[in-house]
Amino acid sequence: MRKICFLCVLLISSVYAVSQTILLDPAEIYIGTSHGATASMVMFTPNVEQDILIGYNGGVTFRYVTEKNLGMQIELNLSQRGWKEKENLYAKRLNYIELPFLAHIYFGKKSRFVFNIGPKAAFLIGEKTLIDNTGASTRPQHTKEIQSKFDYGVTAGLGFEFSVKKQNFSLEARANYSLSNIYHRNWKTFRYSDNMNLALNLGWLMKINK
Repeated sequence: MRKICFLCVLLISSVYAVSQTILLDPAEIYIGTSHGATASMVMFTPNVEQDILIGYNGGVTFRYVTEKNLGMQIELNLSQRGWKEKENLYAKRLNYIELPFLAHIYFGKKSRFVFNIGPKAAFLIGEKTLIDNTGASTRPQHTKEIQSKFDYGVTAGLGFEFSVKKQNFSLEARANYSLSNIYHRNWKTFRYSDNMNLALNLGWLMKINK
């Protein structure tokens, strides 16, 4: 709960800092796409020693900007997460359909720095074991399927955009942290099992109004 409160305060403070209410007439409306890579782990408690698991992240983007320096952005993405244990012992990929709702903060005109932050929700559509050198392991992460398919959390990204006529091209680094657990909380297995990943994406947006 403290994590959620802190992140909500951060989001509200960030939006308030730039919202000096200079309205755009007309508002700017964009649609586009982004594609890139994720570097994922699962924060298990008790700890499971891990390396980074590389996956894919990408989808479609809708952006609506009504004020100078401030707008909203909604995305629909395929996000690959999961974990890879040390010494190639075990690796599992988790495929999610993800829906982030973001405050879009920017500084500049033709070239601009952007900051996106907000909540996200996701649903697990598939899981696949990539490596299994565990032998007869009875550890829960090796023997159990994912128990909680619904995932929610927060995401924050920092990037750079430049525009050419009505097109915007971007490079953004983003951190994603889940506030839900992939396994049911149990003192005999895992007290926590939170998805966590970093993503690096190239994006393209087209302005669809004048």
